[in-house]
Amino acid sequence: MNGRQRILTALSLQEPDRVPLYIHGINEKPIILIAREFMEGLPAPDQTFYDMTDGEKLTMLEALFGVHEHHDIDGFTALEFGHEERIGPGEVRDAWGVVYRLNPFGLPVANHHPIRENSDLNGFTPPTPQVENLMLATIARNRFGNGKAIFWMMRGTFVLSWRLVGMENLMLKMFDDPAFVHRIAQMTFEYNVQMLDLLVAAGLDVLIIEDDIADKNFPLISPEQFQEFINPYNRKLVALGHEKGLKVIRHSDGNLWPLLDTLIDSGYDGLNPLEPQAGMDLKRLKAYCGDRLCLLGNIDCIDLLPNGTTRQVEDAVQKAIDDAGQGGGLIICSSNSLHPGVNPDNCIAMFNATKKFGRYPLRRSRP
Repeated sequence: MNGRQRILTALSLQEPDRVPLYIHGINEKPIILIAREFMEGLPAPDQTFYDMTDGEKLTMLEALFGVHEHHDIDGFTALEFGHEERIGPGEVRDAWGVVYRLNPFGLPVANHHPIRENSDLNGFTPPTPQVENLMLATIARNRFGNGKAIFWMMRGTFVLSWRLVGMENLMLKMFDDPAFVHRIAQMTFEYNVQMLDLLVAAGLDVLIIEDDIADKNFPLISPEQFQEFINPYNRKLVALGHEKGLKVIRHSDGNLWPLLDTLIDSGYDGLNPLEPQAGMDLKRLKAYCGDRLCLLGNIDCIDLLPNGTTRQVEDAVQKAIDDAGQGGGLIICSSNSLHPGVNPDNCIAMFNATKKFGRYPLRRSRP
């Protein structure tokens, strides 16, 4: 099997030839440090993508593709490029008018929200997805052919809504002005529908609805609010994705147990990143919903990948496969992105261990 076949088989809750390996997200520093084993002329590892020259950006993209090829990663995640503009030192603005301050690692943090009240919607024109901003998916398909599954990270209703109106404001409006919240949600849904059509044309395999809605203790809103204001819109995206022949994954950090039955009922094919510090125990999840959801993730990126030994990483991968690999429906990746703090040797150990222990039929390595 090739990578695309492995991913699609696992997402269909069947056994491929081995447990698939996937990188959900990866930042500039680990790309550069991992790529050093097979590439030269890379940018300095502490540079952010925003601060690179055009030539350095092209080298970074080549390194990103190279990491996936060199380590036989089965899926590739694409996301928007070129939809943000620099507006000052350390700040960018996206096509919606949301302003972000760049943290020291170049990650954008929303700090200005253009729509605070219903009156702000008068005359507000939402952007239209631009095909050139989705070009990473097209480039990846051309680069990998059908050898790897192409994933797309689509911001979901909750994330897009709070970025537009502010997190605290959105939560208050759920009580004070529910019609406003629905109006915002519908606007974001219509934008995502337009984007979905472009992505299907680009050859997408797997849609990720990225909608972080929980911390390590509990969801940020009540299950009732989730079912009223958020899930109906994302659920329609799931149905549309399936109509267009895609597999659809739900992404959220944190403790999702209070929302899990609703997510399962919504028809997702998979769930990630399964954060162990948030109680998303892989063995428990496999027993509870492994016959209904493919499980992606759970290799700890908070402590293990930054601070552990390569042997500890290997043991964690082996345990994950033991706990959730039987019968298929498991894809190994980290419990969130491979961020600037991870040890590149540990990332490589995760890649290698998946291929070492994940061959079907599985043999349990521990009692």
